[in-house]
Amino acid sequence: MLEKIKETTSFIQSKITATPEVGIILGTGLGGLVEHIENKQAIEYKDIPNFPVSTVEGHSGRLIFGTLGGMRVMAMQGRFHYYEGYNMQKVTFPVRVMKEIGIKQLFVSNASGGVNPHFAIGDLMLITDHINLMPNPLLGKNYKELGVRFPDMSEAYSKELISLAEKTANQLNIKLQKGVYVGTTGPTFETPAEYKYFRIIGGDTVGMSTVPEVIVAGHAGIPVFAISIITDLGVEGKIVEVSHEEVQKEGAKAEVIMTNLIKEMLKQL
Repeated sequence: MLEKIKETTSFIQSKITATPEVGIILGTGLGGLVEHIENKQAIEYKDIPNFPVSTVEGHSGRLIFGTLGGMRVMAMQGRFHYYEGYNMQKVTFPVRVMKEIGIKQLFVSNASGGVNPHFAIGDLMLITDHINLMPNPLLGKNYKELGVRFPDMSEAYSKELISLAEKTANQLNIKLQKGVYVGTTGPTFETPAEYKYFRIIGGDTVGMSTVPEVIVAGHAGIPVFAISIITDLGVEGKIVEVSHEEVQKEGAKAEVIMTNLIKEMLKQL
């Protein structure tokens, strides 16, 4: 793994003109943020050694480099998922490369289903913690060069970045929710009984991504900020049939607000 990380990093560094400071991972239907990145350079995933390729609609499959909010960024326009058939090492490989390239913070977004009855479709939720119901990406051999064998997860989501998001949202008059994200394998959307279970165990929203990337970022010592767009509801009495297309549609509606929030946060880092 170490050799592949270095090989991929060297390839990317040979293609870009400046070292990124912040990594960004964009979820389903949320790739439009890259349109706000200035002085863009793009690399297709298929052209990057050792990189997986996005197979999900709404995930473009490009690394975008440039400037956003005055910060040099490296944005993944499309991520990888366990349900696509990739193992967890492949799913999280880009985070390892981001660390090797030199990012100092990681911003992650996703589309998710709200199980908190106080949430509405289109809400933005700051992730304050997670419940992992997927295979842990750190299973197997540990490389001390990448992190310790037993990493602490008491602050998987940076309190400092959460505080900055709340301050920035107040300035922009953006309503934010806060809560716990439940990470599942997918690719099925949840049954009503599963939605109820996720709420009982302490979840506020549920999705099929984010958690593996956050665990690996924590292992690598990278502070994480993560935000969910609530694209559907798993609340008793409000559950309707969900499609991937509908998730993309609702994500796109709230994307402009999320983009403004992240852009302003970067200006204040």
